[in-house]
Amino acid sequence: MSVEKFEFWDVYDVNRNNNGKTIVRGENINTGDFHIVASLLIMNSNGELLIQQRQSFKADWPNFWDFTAAGSAVVGESSQEAISRELSEELGLLISFEDTRPYLTINFEGGFDDFYIHYQDVDLDSLTLQAEEVRAVKWVSLSELKEMIQGKIFVPYYHGLIDLLFSFEGHYGAYIK
Repeated sequence: MSVEKFEFWDVYDVNRNNNGKTIVRGENINTGDFHIVASLLIMNSNGELLIQQRQSFKADWPNFWDFTAAGSAVVGESSQEAISRELSEELGLLISFEDTRPYLTINFEGGFDDFYIHYQDVDLDSLTLQAEEVRAVKWVSLSELKEMIQGKIFVPYYHGLIDLLFSFEGHYGAYIK
């Protein structure tokens, strides 16, 4: 059950200025051009992360577990709007990130990935999983997540990134207040 999804992305320069160009998802992006991706981690009061399992027919990382929600910003969207949309589409959860800054941005070849962290106890039974994207959801601890990465069943993010994301504990910044 593969679904073709045509998305158009705004193209940005190295300073994150929109250069007025667009590309279609799946096209090669030119050197010096970038697009915006947004990733979300929802953490509960037990310090656990809500993760989702990707569908078996997904082109990238089929059957792998991944963060709560993620996706590219489409034309005209900010990363805040993109992560709200992705969360709504993938899990049926409505949260506005309109006045929220990302905790950090990871630069990757071809783009910027804004990482948002939201703290909320979510009842898994209240979620509506998008059949085209999400197979299952569950809560995991930091140690369980690292075991899943080692076991090659979670998208292979660097352990240092995982440690950093878990360390924020609801606070922005690079030092403990």
